[in-house]
Amino acid sequence: MLVALGHMACAQTDSINVGGFWRSFTVRLPSVYDGTDALPLVLALHGGFGSGTQLETQSQLTAKAEQEGFIIVFPDGVASQLNIRTWNAGGCCGYAMNNDIDDVGFIQALLDTLLADYSIDPLRTYVTGMSNGGFMSYRLACELSERIAAIAPVSASMTIDACTPARSVPVIALHSYADASVPYLGGIGTGISGHYNSPLDSVQNAFAAHADCNVLNDTILDDAGMTVIRWHECDCGQEVLTYMTYDGGHSWPGGVQMPGGDPVSTVIDANDLMWDFFQQHTLDCINTGITRASTAPDPTVFPNPTSGIFTVTGAHGMRLVVMDISGREVLAMAMAPGGTVHMDASSLAEGTYAVRVTMRGGEVRTARFVRQ
Repeated sequence: MLVALGHMACAQTDSINVGGFWRSFTVRLPSVYDGTDALPLVLALHGGFGSGTQLETQSQLTAKAEQEGFIIVFPDGVASQLNIRTWNAGGCCGYAMNNDIDDVGFIQALLDTLLADYSIDPLRTYVTGMSNGGFMSYRLACELSERIAAIAPVSASMTIDACTPARSVPVIALHSYADASVPYLGGIGTGISGHYNSPLDSVQNAFAAHADCNVLNDTILDDAGMTVIRWHECDCGQEVLTYMTYDGGHSWPGGVQMPGGDPVSTVIDANDLMWDFFQQHTLDCINTGITRASTAPDPTVFPNPTSGIFTVTGAHGMRLVVMDISGREVLAMAMAPGGTVHMDASSLAEGTYAVRVTMRGGEVRTARFVRQ
């Protein structure tokens, strides 16, 4: 077993044989890893024409893993005769799809290998991916749902005909209105594969239906920078989120622009948003069948707009946080009985914020306010 040394994530490249193919992957261990405490695991799947190494550079996820103390693994898709790597995400893409490569079987075998070799919390395994890798993350949520706590597709849609997960899987999707390769409204994009992309809202509606969400397509933020849509009041406190930015394109928000690729969004940071989301979801709720249909009201904020002390009412929960438009937590407070909280906005920059209250039953309630 490899142990991280010093203050940088330690790397190991390895391979396993699945379906007659030697499948390679790179494991990055944060410096806090000592083989004793079970750490969360994030699998990061590259896009078509890419590789694990390429996505590591593009996403900068290794730095995030070191900062937050989780294990990050970059697997490689099977390479064609032209050395082009893709994932078999169902209706996309290239060599992997055309040759029916068992990528679901590979990821399942990879998880078995990683759990045997490293100290990993099996309840906190997450998947993200760029483009074709994002398509694959959706497929894994449908076909390996019992092993994946949440997914974060980037610049991607779903390309399988049917999704029947054994358990519902929370989703945070990160996309750009300017993405011509995977249009958010669906259809065939400008990418070389020429495949059909499902509309993003229909994909999220499908995942929300599996989770029995009571509130659908709830736009919690809509300004010049982005739109944030939320499906919530779901089983086990799950949720589905979509962040749509006006800048960027077919790229990794907050990451590195690749040669010849689209510019990246500067409005959001995909790594920060997905990690915050991942931390809220585990496999603890598997097969519970719990439906949470609370009648508790959403919190309210006054005065709104505000420049100083403001009051949140209807906050009958365990914890209250204030998030900026990128989804970063800027204020937090443990809840006291009574449902009324006084907070100070004077330290915040001008702009739009969201109050997020986690209820005692696991639900999440939100309200927006403006700092002027």
